Amino acid sequence: MEVTYDLHMHSCLSPCGADDMTPNNLVNMAALAGLQVIAVSDHNTTRNVPAAMAVGREAGVLVVPAMELTTKEDIHVLCLLPDPETAEDFRKYVYARLPQRKNRPKAFGNQFVMDENDEIIEEETQILNFGSSIGVYETKALLEDFHGLAVPAHIDRASYSLTGVMGNVDQDLGFRVYETTIDCDRQALMDRYGFRGGFISNSDAHDLIAIRDGERTLDVESMSPRGVIEAVKRLGEF
Repeated sequence: MEVTYDLHMHSCLSPCGADDMTPNNLVNMAALAGLQVIAVSDHNTTRNVPAAMAVGREAGVLVVPAMELTTKEDIHVLCLLPDPETAEDFRKYVYARLPQRKNRPKAFGNQFVMDENDEIIEEETQILNFGSSIGVYETKALLEDFHGLAVPAHIDRASYSLTGVMGNVDQDLGFRVYETTIDCDRQALMDRYGFRGGFISNSDAHDLIAIRDGERTLDVESMSPRGVIEAVKRLGEF
């Protein structure tokens, strides 16, 4: 079954995410854009995933639990997870490996944890946009331990990307699927770095206007987070 997707969106919990990226606004804007599957992938946290999933059930949009992990090398890795319980376990694992520093909203932005009615439950005090102590060479196996999938994020960008930080693609990292931005010239990227694997393209939306129309599709066997993870994995089979 072909479904339209965007597996990289930030809510108002990410300090760089707009305050109006609430669970209802985010999910319903995605529905208006024709997206059937999305992932809420905030920086180093999953705390707005349950609310977004609840809104998604009402709006007819499948929300996949996710996180944009920052490794110790300052590389962003999109982490897709199979269910909210596992996502919460993974969040706790990551929090224990973040620098124990408090957020300064005026400097970095607000970090709002919300319920499905867009009510603020809490303001996250742990700063979320700093690097963890998790190395990029650990991430593939780590996500497999959590029954998820690690995908290097926005590899066509110069900052916070595998290519931008490392300057190449080490096959020993074990990645088989990579994320690009929607307008990326994939062939040029492959020619430059010699990629072996598959690709997904996401918006990395931090505000509502950045949510793009549902033009990209994924072939899923089941309409569930696990089904989406398996579909993305198949893109990297060779």
